[in-house]
Amino acid sequence: MSERVKKKIFDFSLLRKVFRFVKPYRWQFYMSLVLAIVLAVFTPVRPFLIQLTIDKTDPSKAVHIPQWVHWAILNTDTSNPLHFIIAVTIFQVVFIFIETFVRFLFTFLTSWMGQSVVRDMRIQVFRKILGLNLKQFDTTPIGTLTTRTINDIESINDIFSDGLIPIIADLLSIVITLATMCWINWKLTLISLVPFPIMIVATYYFKESVNKSFIRVRNAVAALNAFVQEHITGMQLVQAFAAEDREFGKFRKINQEHRNANIKSIFAYSVFFPVVEVVLALSTGILVWYITDRRLDAGLLVSFILYLNQIFRPLRVIADKFNVLQMGMIAAERVFKVLENEDYIKKEGSYNPEKVRGEIQFDKVWFAYNDENYVLKNISLQAKAGETIALVGHTGSGKTSIISLLNRLYHIQKGTISLDGVNIEEYQLDALRGSIGVVLQDVFLFSGSVMDNITLRNPDISKEQVIAAAKLIGVHDFIMQLPGGYSYDVMERGNTLSLGQRQLISFIRALLYNPSVLILDEATSSIDTESEMLIQKAIDTLIAGRTSIVIAHRLSTIRKASQIIVLDKGEIKEVGTHEQLVALGGFYAKLHSMQFEKQVPVS
Repeated sequence: MSERVKKKIFDFSLLRKVFRFVKPYRWQFYMSLVLAIVLAVFTPVRPFLIQLTIDKTDPSKAVHIPQWVHWAILNTDTSNPLHFIIAVTIFQVVFIFIETFVRFLFTFLTSWMGQSVVRDMRIQVFRKILGLNLKQFDTTPIGTLTTRTINDIESINDIFSDGLIPIIADLLSIVITLATMCWINWKLTLISLVPFPIMIVATYYFKESVNKSFIRVRNAVAALNAFVQEHITGMQLVQAFAAEDREFGKFRKINQEHRNANIKSIFAYSVFFPVVEVVLALSTGILVWYITDRRLDAGLLVSFILYLNQIFRPLRVIADKFNVLQMGMIAAERVFKVLENEDYIKKEGSYNPEKVRGEIQFDKVWFAYNDENYVLKNISLQAKAGETIALVGHTGSGKTSIISLLNRLYHIQKGTISLDGVNIEEYQLDALRGSIGVVLQDVFLFSGSVMDNITLRNPDISKEQVIAAAKLIGVHDFIMQLPGGYSYDVMERGNTLSLGQRQLISFIRALLYNPSVLILDEATSSIDTESEMLIQKAIDTLIAGRTSIVIAHRLSTIRKASQIIVLDKGEIKEVGTHEQLVALGGFYAKLHSMQFEKQVPVS
């Protein structure tokens, strides 16, 4: 593993960030630490009592019984071996139930705390994703963000349930057990731990090997999620171009990497656990040899064998838990990259008018999606309240970018954009977007009913309002023909509806909010002529008194625009009415000639 990765894994500032989410659950955290200490103290109790019990069976041996044992067995007569053994046995049975209950509380509390932190963190991550600039979604695969929101955050749960606190509990139990062994017989303790350096070396190499493979696994999981999500979404395209075999080959390669990483970790486990057993056997053998050679007590032998098992038992899993902790920290680093992403939509504006008139002005606006590669260059335009302006130009000329900037989906690099003479940056984001209705060319519908997709599950919008809007556009009859009418389930992305039907639904959705500004981005591009005539009639009625921005390749939809703006490579080339631009004989006139005089439709 590189030094860079190591540094990040042991970055205590990152651990502090994680534990900020523990703040609401402080008492559960402190209680889990108390329980960890209690369990550690409990660890050497039973072996010590077993040693006393065995020693007590030898009448010739004087056995010193500590005061706490007298208290534990309710001051039973210890001079009688039988009474003592029965009392200690009863206590051990009760003690086992108490220890089991405490261990249950510890396990449940750490897991509960981990799941609570995961819930809170996932909420914050998703809220952050909702507020990110669209640029982040342009450059980050959806599957990667899905991995951050689900898989990586779930790994953070392991920091609590299988990582930090359980490691502390195991280390405490080892320390207390070793202290007890040294208290009983420090020489015997040192002799029995002679093979221990082998265990330390094996643990180190196991930790390093498994951690590297876990990093590979995590990267492979992210790659698998991104690949599967992307290809399921684009399955129609994959099948249309008969690319199933080629894409399946790519999937098998990614999946093979995931398998290889897991097998490498499995190999490390397969080597490490037998090594632990061998070291334990060596320690036990040395212990038996030493005690037998010097004719020490049988109780001492049995208790030390039990102590060694209590040391090696957590050591078997502590390296694995440490890897779990490391992977949780790596996952936390990725999650905090999302939480600390500064490329989010700024919402500092406080201007919240009850109603906007709809006067729009772009003043020398420059915009680039990436660095200095400007897609809009020195754009200046103005739309008076109630006017309809049209944007025309080849694909990639900057039409959609202009309306995206008006909605503050992206931030401009230079210039200003104003609505009613107020910079849009000064508006509350909800107030700004609530004043603008948008119908996009690429319509997205969520899983759910037609009604849910029209209202976006807004409880303030009644079914009567939806029906009235649908009738106004002439779509009500089409919806009622669907099975279940407005309750018809459109499935994911609206796949059970045609593209034209999806656009009609999105058109209702935009108009239902009664916006002051209406944006139509190729809104009629996928609708047949009859549907277009219905929508055009509705548009003529609805744009009255509203500022409208229309992007269309079909010039028939923009003939009545107050002004038509012709864009080319991010710059304004022509501005005027339909008649003025046709008379000008420039770009617009050529496009008009292609569509109406030569009857060549433009897609």
